[in-house]
Amino acid sequence: MSAEMLATPIDTTPVDCKPVIANPAGKIKNPIVSAKDLKVFYEDKQALFNINLDFEANKVTSLIGPSGCGKTTFLKCINRMNDLVDICRVEGNVTIAGQDIYHNNVDAVALRAHVGMVFQKPNPFPKSIFENVAYGMRIHSLTNSRSELADRVEQSLRRAALWDEVSDRLDQPGTSLSGGQQQRLCIARTIAVEPKIILMDEPASALDPIATAKIEELIDELSTNYTIIIVTHSMQQAARISQYTAFFHMGELVEHGLTKTIFTNPKNERTQNYITGRIG
Repeated sequence: MSAEMLATPIDTTPVDCKPVIANPAGKIKNPIVSAKDLKVFYEDKQALFNINLDFEANKVTSLIGPSGCGKTTFLKCINRMNDLVDICRVEGNVTIAGQDIYHNNVDAVALRAHVGMVFQKPNPFPKSIFENVAYGMRIHSLTNSRSELADRVEQSLRRAALWDEVSDRLDQPGTSLSGGQQQRLCIARTIAVEPKIILMDEPASALDPIATAKIEELIDELSTNYTIIIVTHSMQQAARISQYTAFFHMGELVEHGLTKTIFTNPKNERTQNYITGRIG
């Protein structure tokens, strides 16, 4: 972000540039994303209650819980997509690398270049495969020449594990791809603007098992360079792909910690009941 957009530009490296280490209980030191006493209201209805949750850089955190428990609402707080809902009001604090993203000086559009989002249903633009990936780089003026743009489109498609499948048809519509390919195209479009954080809202729920496996493999590879926060209804998926898991229930954060601990030795009875299928 430019100085005009934010008095102190957001630096998406961890606070103090120190290694981010979790203690045995799963507590994050120097989190890259942190929510403190976060509340969300839709008019008079409260959707989230006092959420306190930290995220480690370059790790995958899964948000699990029943439908309507606040997972997606929380996810959208991290890139301020709730700003687009007139009746929504957000209270509390969300920081990226220690900086308040709800500060008046923060430009929400510029913020979303740093915090990308992949939605449940693939949503390629009605443009060519090439232009889908190039779109964000064009609107944010991230390249200086056509050749640089082409190089970055190729790099993004390679990182999304899609280049080999589409390199000979970049001028064809993105909507001509299969569902799994469309979702990887959306991921390529997201990473093309070089975010440090990627939000994913059930990115594989509409895909078949083979396409889902490819997306999960891609998430694992991307976590080397990106902090990934994913909403999933599949506890098996959360166990496979994430290092941390947070369980939401009725707008509350019930429990958060190392994924292995959440699934094998939860501390809260509600977490245990959800994992074993007693509530859901």
